[in-house]
Amino acid sequence: MSVFTVVTPDDLAPFLQLRAVGDLLELKGISAGVTNTNYFVTTTQGRYVLTLFETLRADELPFYVDLMSHLAHRGVAVARPIGAVETLCGKPALLAERLSGTVVEQPSPQQCHAVGVMLARMHLAAADYPARMPNPRGPAWWTRTVRALLPQVSAEEAEMLRAEVALQQAHRFDDLPAGVVHADLFRDNVLMDGERVGGFIDFFYACNDALLFDLAIAVNDWCPLPDGDIDAGRVRAMLAGYQSIRALTAQEKNDWPVMLRAAALRFWVSRLLDYHRPSEGEMVLVKDPDWFRLIIAHHAQREDFWL
Repeated sequence: MSVFTVVTPDDLAPFLQLRAVGDLLELKGISAGVTNTNYFVTTTQGRYVLTLFETLRADELPFYVDLMSHLAHRGVAVARPIGAVETLCGKPALLAERLSGTVVEQPSPQQCHAVGVMLARMHLAAADYPARMPNPRGPAWWTRTVRALLPQVSAEEAEMLRAEVALQQAHRFDDLPAGVVHADLFRDNVLMDGERVGGFIDFFYACNDALLFDLAIAVNDWCPLPDGDIDAGRVRAMLAGYQSIRALTAQEKNDWPVMLRAAALRFWVSRLLDYHRPSEGEMVLVKDPDWFRLIIAHHAQREDFWL
């Protein structure tokens, strides 16, 4: 959630008027994230988040917007869209409710447990969602992107990237339970209201993939220690919360160690891409790619995978 496209109050006024959400009081850009333009919008009737889509086309957006409505209707803590997607400042744009809560930097085991519970509920609630979206940043993408990045990274990084891609190519997850996944459930995409989940946000990487992939992404961001190793208490709490709603299969438990590395590889590659080929914008956050290299290194040495 960066600011690539500047929106002024005058630009926004007709957009808000169509949605009957009151008069604008404050418009504030959000610097966190790396893909879309986002603003906090406060009006005389409420608080909202405005998203302008920098890469997704208008015809691609119904999958995500309808998914958010589908999940909200089934009691999952997500932001309900306000009105349809329309063009604003030359980009497809969506207004959604701003949920209660804040992003946590140092989550507790109790908060990790709550996130695991809500993630499992989301997976079950999305089971009857009819639309499908293949993962645009799955194995084919990271293999192709690694090949393009190899001339720009260090020899040590190149060796490790090749090894991780080879590991994933040798392992298939085709038989795992699959469905709609958030695919980006980092701490900055979850609002916590104390120990309760206020809501999951930023569904614009959502797709169809192995459910275990979603859980591995969450563990890799919610549970690391400062050195990139994993905090056993937090990860066990998240896994217990998840399995209190949806028990993992024997095959999922068997594939868990490799899936943790797959989830870390996906974000290591995307951060390397952002670092070496940054996008232009007014407020753009480029995150440290080396963090996920450290996480993979710890996973490669681990014997206890908490299941």
